[in-house]
Amino acid sequence: MTIARATVFGGSGFIGRQIVKRLAQRGVVVRAAVRDPEGALFLKPMGQVGQIAPIAADIRSEKAVTAAVASVDLVVNAVSLGAQTRRDRFADVHVQGAKRVARLAAAAGVKRLIHISGIGSDPKSDSAYVAARGHGDRAVQEAFPAATLLKPSVVFGPGDHFFTTFAAMARLSPALPLFGGGTARVQPVYVGDVADAAMKALDDPASAGRAYELGGPTVYTYRELMELLLQTVERKRLLVPVPERIALIVAAFASLLPGKPLTRDMVKLAVADNVVGVGAKSLQDLGVAPTTVEVILPTYMDRYRRSGRWRNARFA
Repeated sequence: MTIARATVFGGSGFIGRQIVKRLAQRGVVVRAAVRDPEGALFLKPMGQVGQIAPIAADIRSEKAVTAAVASVDLVVNAVSLGAQTRRDRFADVHVQGAKRVARLAAAAGVKRLIHISGIGSDPKSDSAYVAARGHGDRAVQEAFPAATLLKPSVVFGPGDHFFTTFAAMARLSPALPLFGGGTARVQPVYVGDVADAAMKALDDPASAGRAYELGGPTVYTYRELMELLLQTVERKRLLVPVPERIALIVAAFASLLPGKPLTRDMVKLAVADNVVGVGAKSLQDLGVAPTTVEVILPTYMDRYRRSGRWRNARFA
């Protein structure tokens, strides 16, 4: 299938920018649909002059989404909301917003839709985030039955929110918390592999209407990941088990602070397994060889250490 024009919602985000880059390398004209086009100008050098156009498009707006999906062959929804605020709610973004993108893409005659979700998305979850993701997946599949769902585990790479956050904590704190004891299993996947999976899905007509759970080659416990991180940044810190009930109490107060450093949903995610399910289609089914954490993590942890910047780094 020939893809000449595409719209990527969340195109300036952690995963979205990698997909924009790969589409541009294929010669696709890309609209990066974002809330702040000025803040997405860093995307433009990824393509030829005029090839990548950041546009203002909030997925909560019927008018904005309609305009964003007009006259394109492909739509990718890579929008993600990690914590709720008074203005931004999980249901508005991950359910109604996702449904709106899918519905209007179908109405516009878009050939392919790729929806980025997450492993474990479940409408019945007691985590508001996970439940919203689950409801959103169902809504997308109903509105655009040929949509391809990519459901990654914890995504890592330069500028991530997982290792970068804990590396910053390790720089400032003598201890790192292990919610629920750190026994939950996780299968981190490299952001470049997630973007490659999206490209492979475009090349494979059989991927239409299917869901893929994306995980790396190794399953770790959270404790093992923290030990690996500390080894990489060459710091010795205590790893302190924190029972889930205590973590939830702390999160209730921390979620009231600016920036919401810890929320109930973050705790719930940290104490639940996040691995590719038995029998689920995966990266390998798309022809992507997963990259190990050990290969990538030192490359950007070294850059943080040398530059002294441990937060909000952006690498294209």
